Amino acid sequence: MTTETTYYTSPVGLLEITAEDDSITSLYFVDEKAKPTAKNSSVLKECITQLEEYFSGIRKEFGLKLNPEGTEFQKKVWNELLNVPFGKTNSYLDLSKKLGDANAVRAVGNANGSNPISIIIPCHRIIGNNGKLVGYGGGLWRKEWLINHEKEIIFGKQAQLF
Repeated sequence: MTTETTYYTSPVGLLEITAEDDSITSLYFVDEKAKPTAKNSSVLKECITQLEEYFSGIRKEFGLKLNPEGTEFQKKVWNELLNVPFGKTNSYLDLSKKLGDANAVRAVGNANGSNPISIIIPCHRIIGNNGKLVGYGGGLWRKEWLINHEKEIIFGKQAQLF
């Protein structure tokens, strides 16, 4: 198993991307670069290409092999996040109901907050039941930026949500 790390400077800050073999295992917001370990990894190059397309408004879905590390429940939540369409939001309650247990809101929120592959697994699309922005490991300003970016791609500049 080969683990490689690289960095990408995005409109919402520096991203640290890690891959093992042919899968993305993490994408985190970071403040500074450590020493990158990848030079020619095709999966990391493809990830950066797809991120550039996402940020430029060309890409609405990612086509990368993902292998996040987590519990079975967390993986179930993360897989459901992949079903939230580009430019749309869902609440933690909606997500809990889709997973079959409306009482699991807190557990779903915790799993959402533990998502190791930000942006690609779109945890930023989950908002509070009252329609407000709540909780985001990268900071609420990034969550707001990502939601507004997607809305703007679909509906134009007047579509700012927050």
